[in-house]
Amino acid sequence: MPHPASRLRRALLAAALCGLTSCGWSSLAFAQSGQAPTYQPRETFAPFDMGQAVNPYRSPNGLPGPAYWQNRADYAIHAKLDEKGAGQGPILSASEDIDYTNNSPDTLDVLWVQLDQNIYKADSRGSFAGGRPRPASTDGFVLDGVEVETKSGFIPVHSLVSDTRLRVDLPAALAPKGGKAKLRIRYHFAIPGKWGGRMSWGVAKDGPIYDMAQWYPRMAVYDDLRGWDTLPYIGQEFYLEYGNFDYWVTAPGTMLVAGSGELMNPQEVLTATQRARLEKARSSDATVMIRSPQEITDPASRPNPGGSLTWHFHMNDTRDVAFSASSVFAWDAARINLPGGKTSLAMSFYPAESQGNDRWGRSTEYVKDTVERMSQRWSVYPWPAAINVAGPSSGIEYPGIVFDGIEDAGKTLFWITAHEIGHSWFPMIVGFDERRDAWMDEGFNTFIDTYESDDFNKGEYAPKRDSEFAPGGGNPVDEILPTLADPAAPPILSRADTIIEKYRHPVTYFKSALGLKLLREEILGPDRFDPAFRRFIDAWRFKHPKPADFFRAMESESGEDLSWWWRGWYQNNWQLDLGVDRITPDAAKGSTAITVASHDRLIMPVTLRVDFRDGTHRDYRLPAESWIRQPFTTITIEPGKQVARATLDPEHRIPDRDRSNDSMVAPGQ
Repeated sequence: MPHPASRLRRALLAAALCGLTSCGWSSLAFAQSGQAPTYQPRETFAPFDMGQAVNPYRSPNGLPGPAYWQNRADYAIHAKLDEKGAGQGPILSASEDIDYTNNSPDTLDVLWVQLDQNIYKADSRGSFAGGRPRPASTDGFVLDGVEVETKSGFIPVHSLVSDTRLRVDLPAALAPKGGKAKLRIRYHFAIPGKWGGRMSWGVAKDGPIYDMAQWYPRMAVYDDLRGWDTLPYIGQEFYLEYGNFDYWVTAPGTMLVAGSGELMNPQEVLTATQRARLEKARSSDATVMIRSPQEITDPASRPNPGGSLTWHFHMNDTRDVAFSASSVFAWDAARINLPGGKTSLAMSFYPAESQGNDRWGRSTEYVKDTVERMSQRWSVYPWPAAINVAGPSSGIEYPGIVFDGIEDAGKTLFWITAHEIGHSWFPMIVGFDERRDAWMDEGFNTFIDTYESDDFNKGEYAPKRDSEFAPGGGNPVDEILPTLADPAAPPILSRADTIIEKYRHPVTYFKSALGLKLLREEILGPDRFDPAFRRFIDAWRFKHPKPADFFRAMESESGEDLSWWWRGWYQNNWQLDLGVDRITPDAAKGSTAITVASHDRLIMPVTLRVDFRDGTHRDYRLPAESWIRQPFTTITIEPGKQVARATLDPEHRIPDRDRSNDSMVAPGQ
């Protein structure tokens, strides 16, 4: 075998002898120009550090390992909504019992609880992190008692509030691998107005609507990567344990309450007519009116309009619950048909001014279609209802229920409904950590909701083009170019709280979603992407995957080393510039060499279309490995075929920053 140095000398000599005009473009060109190449194969194709070790908890195939564990929190909550609140505005007061199970291998001497209402306090970290003052504030969660159950009953325990977190010191350490504790917290809080963001109350034309979320202290996650994960709530969303919920909401008798899960006592809170209509809706593909807009002001539409009613909801296998309450709701519903003969219930609650077939009159149709198609395409919806509520908190998602805008209509209402209901899969079924990895929550969901826009009613609202995905109505691969070219744009793999509003949608939603779309349609193809993606979803239902788990799962199941894609698109904000650099006829052989080069750090598979002088053309698929050893690759066209033109990406499917070098006319044309 020749010595490596001998091979190098011979390669350089050959390059010098043949020249660039007859042998195609070469890395020697860089040496002659005196400029270092922008593209470095060893940088792009270097091993990718997933940042997370493989162990018995998380397997190398990206799925839960044989010893995977997850703690559990089951809730029983009794709440009361008081509109007057002792003359100080609406208040919610409650008592909750949390049955906490420690499945970890560790002994726990404290419990950490999330107090998300504390973000509305004037001195919260979140009030400073936003960069501008909040128009109002509250006292957050006012804790009336924190107790732990012992053999002699519940006893008060020492606790410490730290911003949006509560540390509870246990009287006895909680044993590993199955140790249990029951925590009881009594509390109340002033319900923030429309400035409250993700949850709030506001006035529709005929009265107030209360969108209640982050309305109870919630267990922080203790996991195998960080132990207690106690990032403060400063604006990003949530990371929560799974469990079963029973909750009771006592509200004025004039109100309808829409809540996550299944209504357990319809005989106590609905009229006989409403119960009959609801039962009809369970077997109807057409929308059934439970309380019409015309009935909203009819006292007969409520069983106890002069007093109060307690609504009982139950939900299994969820990380959270939310509800909305109002006296001004109309309500309609229809059956959701799920794979395997299962069913669920699509429902919509909205005030009278939102009625109409061009507005909320089609909301339940949108919910039903979204859940049915996403269940067929990706993974089966697990809960007894999917609810869309028109209220003051718009574009907000929770398990089994979403809050959208009173004024939403037409394609906007469809797009926002499909997007928010799509969050049922990410991060509600697949329990992503939104606090750290918002790109997995918003990006994954934006990815799946674009297909729902294509599918719904033969593309009635397709393609989806809004502020979350390709703003301005253009081609997504062109819309992303300014973000890729922006040196200040953060990489996708940034801590979510560090991404400023300017880049939140372009990076967290759009770039993350486009990355999956490109992975599915340009890199792997649906035949490899879809089974891998479905397996990932099903394996992590009601569990806590991390970015490394997703990367490994897609590589293992699809059979592809994607390190170059994770590095260029996710870890960095690199640009793509592939170009047709040379068309070189070989007169002696009758063949033609076409050289395609990478001029920037991101690479992708690409189609090269070669047009011939006889009017025919041929497409060549160039894989990512075309540039694994050098910045160029050469395609040789056999003798007898006279090349007229060579064009990269003829269908405009990849985000190439410079289209001017994507096509070249052959010499002599």
